[in-house]
Amino acid sequence: MHARTKQIILTVLFMVTAVAMAGSGWAEDVKARMRERLPVLVDLKARGVVGENNQGFLEMLKGQTEKQNVVAAENQDRKSIYAQIAKKTGTDIQVVGQRRAIQIAEKAAPGEWLQDGAGKWRQK
Repeated sequence: MHARTKQIILTVLFMVTAVAMAGSGWAEDVKARMRERLPVLVDLKARGVVGENNQGFLEMLKGQTEKQNVVAAENQDRKSIYAQIAKKTGTDIQVVGQRRAIQIAEKAAPGEWLQDGAGKWRQK
């Protein structure tokens, strides 16, 4: 297993663990879905098909359409996780997503596309 894949797995586990108290069955389902999508998402990021926006979600880049369904499913699970974290911490889902975007950007691999706070896209 590549170091980058291990890092992403740890990130996914962190996100799911953060909301595990919301319902272990729900958290396990989310974790399984995210693990299944992981190889596809790593590939899409590496090829510049998707990037990580400043709200903590994946975004299709430059008119790309490949695997939109996978990206949409990932974003839906992220949104659910962010909502659970927001509820548990008494904050807003948008704040959770923005904080998560910062963490994702710090851990991104060289060459991945990231959106900065001002909305500009750049490669790490």
